[in-house]
Amino acid sequence: MDRHLVDALRSDLDAAGYTVDAVADLLGPVATAALDREVVVPALRAAVGSEPLAVLVRCFLLGRPVPAAALARALQRTGLEGAAALGLVATSGDEARALLDLRPYEAQDAGGAVDWWIVSDLGETATGRALRPDHVLGVGNASTTLAQITVRTPRERTLDLGTGCGIQALHAARHSRAVVATDVSRRALELAALNAALAGAELELRHGSLLEPVAGEDFDLVVSNPPFVITPRVAGVPEYEYRDGGATGDEVVRRLVTSVGSVLAPGGVAQLLGNWEVRAGQDWREALDPWLEESGLDAWVVQRELLDPARYAETWVRDGGTTPDRDPVGWERMLGAWLDDFAARGVEAVGLGFLTLRRPVSGVPTMRRLEELTGPLQQPLGGTIAAVLEAHDWLAARDDAALLEERLRVAGDVTEERYLAPGAADPTVVLLRQGGGFGRTVQVGTAVAGLVGACDGQLTVGQIVRALAVLLERDVDAVVAEVVPTVRGLVLDGLLAPA
Repeated sequence: MDRHLVDALRSDLDAAGYTVDAVADLLGPVATAALDREVVVPALRAAVGSEPLAVLVRCFLLGRPVPAAALARALQRTGLEGAAALGLVATSGDEARALLDLRPYEAQDAGGAVDWWIVSDLGETATGRALRPDHVLGVGNASTTLAQITVRTPRERTLDLGTGCGIQALHAARHSRAVVATDVSRRALELAALNAALAGAELELRHGSLLEPVAGEDFDLVVSNPPFVITPRVAGVPEYEYRDGGATGDEVVRRLVTSVGSVLAPGGVAQLLGNWEVRAGQDWREALDPWLEESGLDAWVVQRELLDPARYAETWVRDGGTTPDRDPVGWERMLGAWLDDFAARGVEAVGLGFLTLRRPVSGVPTMRRLEELTGPLQQPLGGTIAAVLEAHDWLAARDDAALLEERLRVAGDVTEERYLAPGAADPTVVLLRQGGGFGRTVQVGTAVAGLVGACDGQLTVGQIVRALAVLLERDVDAVVAEVVPTVRGLVLDGLLAPA
């Protein structure tokens, strides 16, 4: 790769003002919303003229041919020959056409704001046809979710497993001394290398499947948006490298969960997205328990959705570019293949979510938490997840007697709600609400509400409990038994914190 050409391209994109905000201003809210629905016409009507920003949007974001002279003016330093050498464009006569999608990217993770340009393959909206099997996906909702939930404390070595266009590796490079990024797709590694050069990041790129390229090594952080999609292994159903791992059912995710500990340093964290099959009569937690037991790791799983087989199949058939409008015969055939595949294994639902795994320093796992959170989350959550892991360790080091000797403070984002019947002196319901993080709401009794209200870091938990026992005219031990388990939960979730 010619670094001088990459530098020139970066300068051209910057000079054109090719940013997320500028593109949104150019297109306007109507065209932007339509583009999200894969309707291109409003955006084409907005991105007119020969100004560099409009030309870049029409060429690289919408995938339409543009006058070669206009693109040459927009890429004055790079030139059309330079852009062709980077694999970005091809020219034919007086026209130039993008070979790759190139768009601005802005995000907020636990480490702060980022502002890059990301190269990937053109989607079906631009090409008008189904994706090629070695399609390299750009930054989608799954990528953004993973970037926002990843812990961003400084790391020596980070592994991005299944890097794709390299977006997770770029985020990791901001807080890691070294980043290794792997992928089974050589094409993905080529585009990841270009994106790293554009962002000025240093990545070590390796080719291979899952953990094979890093066997025997240790990492402080592993992130992965793996090829977790459950795809039927039958003729006529296309497989895409970016989403299909080549195994039956949820085997790819199971294999990763159970083996990722082999490359984690003591205390190292792995964060990944995944799907899991839930069979008839089975709770989704029961589907994951054997994986987590075999892993030998601390585990925290958050299920975000639980889809029936038909909805799951519809999602991924559309993702590949097949719709009932474009190809009604293919749509019906592929939906049938998906449903047959699930029925053969007795699958009645598929869970989607994210997993945080950690190799215990002691070698003995102490955390096993599986919960379903389907509501909106206030991203980024990487800092919150890191705080929960830290709180878990703090609590694990203290029995109830030691906890009573600690001083706690209410988090600044916590509010209290009380509901009283008309004319009543005491509330019938008391709720503690968390404004940030996972936005948890906890219903508490009078004793816990009184304790939380007194947690200003001045008195120990035991002192507050003894005072409450006198006020409530109750036995101290009874108050301790009531409040301590709830206090542990409030500390774990960040509503209370050590003072």
